[in-house]
Amino acid sequence: MQFVVKRDILLKSLNFVQGIVEKKNTLPILSNVLLQLKDKKLSIVATDLDIIFYDEILDVKIINEGSTTTSAAILYDILRKISSNAELNFDLKTENKLSLKSENADFNLLCLPIDNFPSFADEFDGHEISLNNSRFLKLLNKTRISISNDDTRHYLNGIFLHLTEAHGRYFLTGVATDSHRLSSSSLEIDNSSNFNSLILPRKTVFQLCSLLNETSDQLLMQSSDNKIKFSLGNTKLISKVIDGKFPDYKKVVPTSNDKTLVVSSKDFINSIERVASVSLDRKEGVKLTINKDNVQLSVNSANSGEGNEKIKAEFNSENLNISFNSKYLIDIASEVEDKNLKMNLKDSVSPVLIEDIADKNSYYVIMPMKI
Repeated sequence: MQFVVKRDILLKSLNFVQGIVEKKNTLPILSNVLLQLKDKKLSIVATDLDIIFYDEILDVKIINEGSTTTSAAILYDILRKISSNAELNFDLKTENKLSLKSENADFNLLCLPIDNFPSFADEFDGHEISLNNSRFLKLLNKTRISISNDDTRHYLNGIFLHLTEAHGRYFLTGVATDSHRLSSSSLEIDNSSNFNSLILPRKTVFQLCSLLNETSDQLLMQSSDNKIKFSLGNTKLISKVIDGKFPDYKKVVPTSNDKTLVVSSKDFINSIERVASVSLDRKEGVKLTINKDNVQLSVNSANSGEGNEKIKAEFNSENLNISFNSKYLIDIASEVEDKNLKMNLKDSVSPVLIEDIADKNSYYVIMPMKI
């Protein structure tokens, strides 16, 4: 196996590989990346057995076809320190030694046989759905903030993707919750789309967001019984889905909250961040004292002090005191597109519905805190 490729092209692919491969693994082969030269292209493959990353590089000079696996982390680290756009000369000298030469540098990388690398099937019987890249990325960003990190309830460790219908329009909807907050965002799709509901794992969500951020290629999504495939040009991400039943989230979405608070999204975020600075533990919460034309935000920490700030607001009811986890509020407010954030409240203990005036297809639910 022998080939020549530009450093920047290979580095871009290896950058995504870093998020897939396991740095500390009982199976050494899973720390490696598969390099395969065949059919006038260089294929890059990495897996952790749950996610498979596959990329094709066409801009490569192939001298001899072949394949090998080598440490993804070491190869990536070397390429980061080589000059931009330099030529990389690879040559598999023996079955377990890959030579890399570039400029005045010379490396010999240890390899593991490809026979040990997990094989994967790229066969899906589900209907392929074409999605707008940026809109699907927005859906993922708005919902992933509420993904649970509690592994005891594994079915909450991802985004629930499913089809919904409203007023004769069809949507691909994503929902995530950690039982303290919930995020929902929908993307309108063709009514002929056929898609089985699934839970997309947390790690897959974050890797997919990284990919979507770097390309404008049209996204193709195809699912099977227990896995899903995302295709972007020459790149594919194949993932297992979470085996479990997502709870009936609609039961926790408030429908009768008649007290409405409207506040500047930017002022709200900045104020929370300032007053929360007095506490090292964001779980202590921020208290909102809501009046007709303003909101006072306050944090009181027994260990470090207190902070208070008042900002302009519009409220259509009597004064109300309510407290929240400050990080949860900032996460949600940061995803709101409109200059104003709209909170629909009932009382100081019931779930609060937060709407984005600029995006009618997204909403958030957050539980108050007792402080």
